[in-house]
Amino acid sequence: MPRSAKATAAFTGAVSVFAALGDETRLRLVSRLCHDGPMSIVRLTAGFTITRQAITKHLRVMEDAGLVRSTQHGRESVWQVEPKRLADARRHLHMISDQWDETLGRLKIFVER
Repeated sequence: MPRSAKATAAFTGAVSVFAALGDETRLRLVSRLCHDGPMSIVRLTAGFTITRQAITKHLRVMEDAGLVRSTQHGRESVWQVEPKRLADARRHLHMISDQWDETLGRLKIFVER
């Protein structure tokens, strides 16, 4: 498989992750979960000016993208980050960075000739 076809196939699975992280509220939620660890919806909504229902909708989008998951503890849902999915996103960003570095290197060689 050509290199560009491999990259395209690899990025196809990441589209939903980057789409989910493209929202400021969702990005803040992921950041908070990464920093503070698993949290109930009550703790997670503290400091946000939007309703619990809105936060829950954002969490569901991220859950569909595989970024977070919830577990039931009694009557409470506890949310946590899926580290593998974040690691996949990081790997995709590194691939993009490497491609840019290669492209800029080729441009530099071309310009300097």
